[in-house]
Formats: sequence, structure tokens, C-alpha cells
Amino acid sequence: MEYRTLGNTGLSVSAIALGCEGFVGKTEEQTCAEMDFAISKGINFIDMYASNPDLRSNIGKALTGRREQFIIQGHLCTTWENDQYLRTRDIDKAIASFEDQLARLDTDYLDIGMIHYVDSEEDFHEIFNGPVIRLALRLKEEGRIRHIGLSSHNPTVARMAVESGLIEVLMFSINPCYDLQPPTENVDDLWADENYAHSLQNIDPERERLYELCEEKGVGLDVMKVYGGGDLLSETNSPFGKAMTPVQCIEYALTRPAVASIMVGCRSCDEMQAAIDWCTASKEERDYTAVMAGMEKFTWKGHCMYCGHCAPCSVGIDIASVNKYYNLTIAQNEIPETVREHYKALTHHASECIQCGQCETNCPFGVAIIEQMEKAAEKFGY
Repeated sequence: MEYRTLGNTGLSVSAIALGCEGFVGKTEEQTCAEMDFAISKGINFIDMYASNPDLRSNIGKALTGRREQFIIQGHLCTTWENDQYLRTRDIDKAIASFEDQLARLDTDYLDIGMIHYVDSEEDFHEIFNGPVIRLALRLKEEGRIRHIGLSSHNPTVARMAVESGLIEVLMFSINPCYDLQPPTENVDDLWADENYAHSLQNIDPERERLYELCEEKGVGLDVMKVYGGGDLLSETNSPFGKAMTPVQCIEYALTRPAVASIMVGCRSCDEMQAAIDWCTASKEERDYTAVMAGMEKFTWKGHCMYCGHCAPCSVGIDIASVNKYYNLTIAQNEIPETVREHYKALTHHASECIQCGQCETNCPFGVAIIEQMEKAAEKFGY
């Protein structure tokens, strides 16, 4: 298993993590068996958005005796009413559900307290100017949550949360389909067929800027909807008309800036293994460009996707990393210290480019890499 640091939290999380929906409806025995399997494979991170009391209790039983080895991302503002999960902004319901969550998980803290599902600007302002954010800050001060996070599908709202300086973790939906779509307050727009009926080009700039902003601010990204609700795994359902593998979807998300972990809602050990296979997959198996390159309707022409196809560089430059660090400086008047240090730590730098053009021949998206290296060398000074 690969482990990554989740932003500035200092938490070392498994790159492959668990969404909780796959455990809904399972017995305690089934939950314990599947959690045992996950832990045996090195998974140490789970997202607990669901307020289902049986689910919470079963996960708590599965983690008995090993709570300290596991990182729990629990959600604030979910409740259980009439035998179903609901999002709530009622502060009394939010507190009661939080207390129930701790009791059923048999723990006295959450590693991350995730403010649940904030997609509209109106909702954002209600939360960040009201009792919900005060509750989160109080719980953090008391040590009952260690870090504050927020989940969203809207890059505009997510950016507002990051810029507030009050969150340390962002849970966001990332995959190559959703990345094409402009911001929306209606999550259903992300998978509506009509929104893929016309041509779309390149990652939406607000989404790309969000990922870069998280990297700049040290806000850790963990990812939901990596398979697009399963649509990307189906040739019939995918807007691309081609099926991606779980490994390709995961590779795409894990190569975005600031992304530390992928939350996969697995319904079985086989589905967990299909995600865990990313850890040992070959470069060819991880290659998502096989699906995305050469399309007429959807194109990423001229846009670096950090896919690594440009390698090997004849002088050893990690071109994808140089492009990533350079892109992190574009919207700023100065180079962030962390970006400067990451660039400095590279074995070879943009100024070493001999302009042989081999990388441009390899690039499936037609990026002007030599020009990019010149810009990076000028920006960083070497």
C-alpha cells in the first residue's frame, strides 16, 4: 500500500481508502470480515458519511482494539430519521448525531470532522456564518475532532471553504468526466446525459484552480465518485463511449494536485481488491490516456494531464512534476515556499532541457513541452 500525507494535517493515509456505502445492509460478521481484509491490505482510512446506526455500530465493532491504527473521517450534519440518512443544518440534530457516531464507533474522537455536502453558496454562508462552523471549531478545541473538513461537488463553494482558512481537508468528486463540467449547485448536473451531449474541451478552469489552491494552502484532498458512480467502468454508460478500469480511474485522481486518497465504496472484497490493484499495477495498466486521447467530442489537446507519457526524458527531467509545480505558480505573483522547495528537490530541472523534442513526440495530448520547460526555467530561475 502507498501512504500519502493528507495536506498539512500530518496524517499518513492509505492512497486507497474506504467509502462506507459498501457496508450498508451488511451484518456485523460480514462487516468485520471485510474490514479485516481491508486492513490486511494496508488500508487505514475510512469515510463515514452515513448516519445508519447499524452501520456505525458494525464499523465500531470491526475496529475494536485497533482504533488508533485507523483514521476515521466522520461527517457532521448528517442524521437518521424514518429509517433513512438525511443531511441537516439543525444544530441540535447535528450534535445528537455526532454523539451517536462516537458512541457507536466506540471512540472519543474523529480524526476528521467533515462538514457534510455543501454545494450551494447560500448553504456555505449559512454554515460559515452560523452555528455549524462554531460547533466544528468547538469540537476541535475540545479534541473531539482533530481536523475540520468539508465535502462538496461544487468547485466554487469548495474554493470558498479553502480560502476561509478554516478547513484542513476537502472531500471532492474527481474523475475525467466531472472535470470537464463547469461549476454547478446541482450535483445531478454532473451525471446528466444532456451535459455530455455537446463537445467539451479540457479540465474546467475552476476545478483545476481548486486542486492547485489546495496544494498551495496545504489542504488535503480525498476523493469521492472516482468511478463516476460506476458509469466510467461501463462502455455503455460512460460519456466517453469507452470503459475505464478501476486502476485507470484511480490513477487519474491520484495524479491531481493535493490528492492524497481515494474513497472507494466497495461492496465486496473483490471490489476492494480491484482498487488495491492500483498499488502494484504497471505503468501500462495505470495509463488512462488510452481512453482519453484521440477523441473528437472530448479533448484535452495542449493541456498537461500529468500522465507521465512524456517520459523518459533524455536528460532525466520529471516533466510532469515540473509542469505541475509551474502551474501552481501561474496565478500568483510569487512562488509559494513549499512549491519552490518541491521544485528544488527534483533531481533535474527545467533549465536542463536540451530541446530534443522526444517528450513532445510521446505526449498524447499535444502539449508544447519545450515551451513549458522554458517558462518553468524562467519562473524558477533554473
